[in-house]
Amino acid sequence: MSPKPRVIYWFRTDLRLHDSPALKAALDLKPEYLWPIWCWDPHYVYRAKVGPNSLDCMNDVSTSITRLNSKTKLHVVREAPQTLLPKLFKAWKITHLVFEKDTDAYAKDRDAEVTKLAKEAGVELIVKTGRTLYDPDELVEVNGGKPTMSISQVQKAGKSIGDIPRPLPAPTALPDPGPTLIEFHQERPAPDPDFNAIQRDGKESSYSKIAGPKGDFAVPTLDEMGLKEVSTPHRGGETIALQMLDEIIKNESWTATFEKPKTAPTAFAPQATTLLSPHLHFGSLSCRNFYWRVQDVVDKHKKKASQPPVSLTGQLLFRDMYFGAQAKLGWSFGQTEGNDHCRFIPWHLRSKLDKNGLITGEYTVDSPQAEDWFQRWKFGRTGFPWIDAAMRQLRQEGWIHHLARHAVACFLTRGGCYVDWVRGAEVFEEWLIDHEAASNIGNWQWLSCTAFYSQFYRCYSPIAFPQKTDKNGDFVRHFVPELKDFPAKYIYEPWKAPIQDQKRAGCIVKGDGTTAEVDGVKAYPKPMFDFNERRTVCIEGMKSAYHVNIYGNDPRVLDGTWRTLFPDSAEGPTEGANDEEAAASSRKIKKTDVPEEGDQGVEEDHGEAAETGGDLKGGDSQGSKRKQGKANGTLDSFVILRKTRRTK
Repeated sequence: MSPKPRVIYWFRTDLRLHDSPALKAALDLKPEYLWPIWCWDPHYVYRAKVGPNSLDCMNDVSTSITRLNSKTKLHVVREAPQTLLPKLFKAWKITHLVFEKDTDAYAKDRDAEVTKLAKEAGVELIVKTGRTLYDPDELVEVNGGKPTMSISQVQKAGKSIGDIPRPLPAPTALPDPGPTLIEFHQERPAPDPDFNAIQRDGKESSYSKIAGPKGDFAVPTLDEMGLKEVSTPHRGGETIALQMLDEIIKNESWTATFEKPKTAPTAFAPQATTLLSPHLHFGSLSCRNFYWRVQDVVDKHKKKASQPPVSLTGQLLFRDMYFGAQAKLGWSFGQTEGNDHCRFIPWHLRSKLDKNGLITGEYTVDSPQAEDWFQRWKFGRTGFPWIDAAMRQLRQEGWIHHLARHAVACFLTRGGCYVDWVRGAEVFEEWLIDHEAASNIGNWQWLSCTAFYSQFYRCYSPIAFPQKTDKNGDFVRHFVPELKDFPAKYIYEPWKAPIQDQKRAGCIVKGDGTTAEVDGVKAYPKPMFDFNERRTVCIEGMKSAYHVNIYGNDPRVLDGTWRTLFPDSAEGPTEGANDEEAAASSRKIKKTDVPEEGDQGVEEDHGEAAETGGDLKGGDSQGSKRKQGKANGTLDSFVILRKTRRTK
């Protein structure tokens, strides 16, 4: 009789007990012992976003595990999985390693190494899909081996793959863990580079002991990680996630008829959408559970219900689309260089690359003006209240509405600053509590019109767009409190208010936002540029780049000779022979006049943006002339179109 299995269940992107195909597979082995573990991976401590929500989710699932069996918990072992797991295999006499599949670029490399190590140790590996509706690799395979670049491709592939499985129930019991004695040496990681250093105000000491300070395999604390005090009101954990989902489903009419473009990006306390994205990211909520709870309500409402891509289930399909693209493209998905599906645009503040052609987190400051604009955008000091309010909410709460993300991303890239989309994606990674590499990267490529979407002449107005849902400016008054007493007619254009009105409101429009007061009076910055003029400059730059029509894997992008394809007068660092010469050039960023206080505002055009995907390389069709079908719907509205756009 063969011995009963001794199983490590490795929690990663699945911090829940309900609907976990991998956990069910582990339990189906009927193991003698089952160790629920979390490898305290230095990649996520030093190289990628880490924050309070992940710790919330770990603590919550650990409590749930102990509730089922008082002898067990989530065992957090503080070492990289690549070095830790082979030692655990031997020390605990492990026969099986079970985990949920992860197709992030780093995770694929990590898991390939762990698979090799498990095979060498004679440990059987069981891997199950559960992070997405469809297995991203299977989506790619059914899509002809190509990255999924449109919702229709996901839907078509999904029909071939088959129905999305119904969610599994949570287990009612868990086996005991075996002995947890650790007598081997802990390999401590090198902390440099620490991309999370900006989030810390204390020393990072979470690797002081392999089983934690008390030797009890506890979840690390914020203090151990040296992280700053939490400012977000949105907390994590499976318990909270399921309660939130229950509350959403109770409102059947809202659930069935939800349309993302019709929700208000200016709504807060409460927000206008589900705010379940952080739970999907950490796996504290199963995407299949979410899908079927919503779909069952939709089926009851039949023709009255909304449909993808604007519906709630449509948002999950968008997520799968980005995961499919990332699964195929790997590391190159997160950058322009080497990415054969990302259009090359000569942005300001382009990324620096290492010897392997991968971005380093550093960038070339080719224009001090562009760098100033980027920093003012990041910290909500642009002088455009809607943009500043959204960025301040992001920094304070770690979350902003989907359409607010669209607006600030457009403003930074093709609709104002002409700054590399990667800079914006890095800021979002730093601050979002729901940061998911695939979705974040995909959304930034979409909004910068470098992939997934190509109608670059549609730009969000920082004046007209928020007025659609918040004419009084309550959102601005909350997150930009220095403007709270401004009259509604000036709340989105405070520089147009007469100086007497500014003083009466207790805030003058002056300076660049580096000081909170001027002459003893609260100050709000002047607009950092004339939006109308910058929009035109950016559109002309995009037209030029689309005419050149090269992608990130073009040899001229990789060797820097792309500059020969652009005139020196083109927007971006197009002068010289390389980044250094462009940065040293005396040519400044194209000048735009800033409106004086009390003077001109930003002229508005209004239109509809049918952002449905598939307009770029690898999508349903090439180019921006693709006719949008009814099934694809409209994802965003109230944007401004270039006046010179040809009408039919």
